[in-house]
Amino acid sequence: MAVPYIDPSPENWKAFKDLPRDEPIHMLNLLRYRDLAKYPEDHEHHGKGWSGRRAYEEYGKTSGPIFSRVGGEIVWRGAFQTMVTGPTPDQKVWHDGFVAFYPNSAAFLEMVTDPDYQKAVTNRTASLVDSRLMRFAPGVLGDGFG
Repeated sequence: MAVPYIDPSPENWKAFKDLPRDEPIHMLNLLRYRDLAKYPEDHEHHGKGWSGRRAYEEYGKTSGPIFSRVGGEIVWRGAFQTMVTGPTPDQKVWHDGFVAFYPNSAAFLEMVTDPDYQKAVTNRTASLVDSRLMRFAPGVLGDGFG
């Protein structure tokens, strides 16, 4: 199995923060859930037997109002089916993916530093065995691939 990623490395976080903060951004999220969520022993959801997907749903419920408040919107969501170009996985590489829009990266930074968001993110951490989060500049729709 490849190296799993749940949180950004210091280098990647710095690269994100060094980019312009006043432009709209799209964030591609790829998610692979744990079979069983892994909460700290002192967390209110520890021992409930939640699946990773259920814990991620709790993350969405608890972080959603903050996401909306900063101007975030989901612009695309899908469930993984198969790899077409890329490594042949022994198992599903990703369970779900989505693209989140933010009016600017300052809004994303406001969200992730919000104290209520920081409490909610425990659900995300408990839910995932692996993830990717990639920033893109929104493109212009048009004809063809070029």
